[in-house]
Amino acid sequence: MKNRAARTATVMGGSSALAPSAPKKKTSLADTVRGIPKFAREVRAEARKITWTSRRETWITTVMVAIMVVLAAIFFFAVDAAISFLLTQILKFASAG
Repeated sequence: MKNRAARTATVMGGSSALAPSAPKKKTSLADTVRGIPKFAREVRAEARKITWTSRRETWITTVMVAIMVVLAAIFFFAVDAAISFLLTQILKFASAG
C-alpha cells in the first residue's frame, strides 16, 4: 500500500505523507546572512506591484460596510425580540396551567 501511494505521488508530482521526501538542506548562519540582501530586493520588487484603492473607492466601501452593519444590527435585534416574545408567551402559558 505504501509503495502504491509513493508511486501515485511521484506520478502526480505532489508529495505525500507516505512518499519519501528529499532531505532538507541545512543552512548555516553565514548563508542566511548572505541571503538577506536578495530577500530585501525581492520584497521591494513585490511592494512595487501593490495597487492601492482610490480615496473614492475606500469611501464607498466604508459606507457600504456601515450600511451592512446597521442592517445586521436591525436583523439581530428583530430576531432577539421575536425569540424573547415567544419565550415569554411560552413561559406564561406554562406557569398558568
